Amino acid sequence: MTTTGPVGTGDSTGDSSGDGAASGALPLPLRPPAHRVDPRAIWWWRLSAIPAPLVLLSAEIVGIVLLPVQPWRSLLVAAMVLTVVWLLVGTLVVPALRFRLHRWEVTDEAVYTRSGWLVREWRIAPIPRVQTVDTEHGPLQQALRLGTVTVTTASARGPVRIAGLDADDARELARRLTETTGVHPGDAT
Repeated sequence: MTTTGPVGTGDSTGDSSGDGAASGALPLPLRPPAHRVDPRAIWWWRLSAIPAPLVLLSAEIVGIVLLPVQPWRSLLVAAMVLTVVWLLVGTLVVPALRFRLHRWEVTDEAVYTRSGWLVREWRIAPIPRVQTVDTEHGPLQQALRLGTVTVTTASARGPVRIAGLDADDARELARRLTETTGVHPGDAT
């Protein structure tokens, strides 16, 4: 689990005890973010997981046709079985797990996200550190009426992304974040 601590503490654990209040840091409670992504995100993740194994499976089928001799044929059949397992796990199991585990929340103090199904990552971006707020709607997301909100800070870990939101909710969240960051004093660095 990765966390980003409150501003000014230098603490990577996110612990707001100690001298954090004396240094002017925001007390950020470490609790699971409240909101799930939109249920349509499951279909977005499923459809996104199909192309890579499908291309590999096609190449393996071509290989079986072009190399019908042993041991290549046995190796390609074994590779095909593994590719089919990859396809099934990537389209049926992983999206359902991601939906159960991915959470997000925006408060007046911070943007919280929790993501990951194998390696879990918890990101907290204090509002005064926010530099930009972007929305993204790729072709598949547009078809499913989904969007992604990207909150950029000066963090070396990169931006905080909330993917799989309803498109209207993503636009409203971006508007709210832009409004909220405008009233917070801070240098966004």
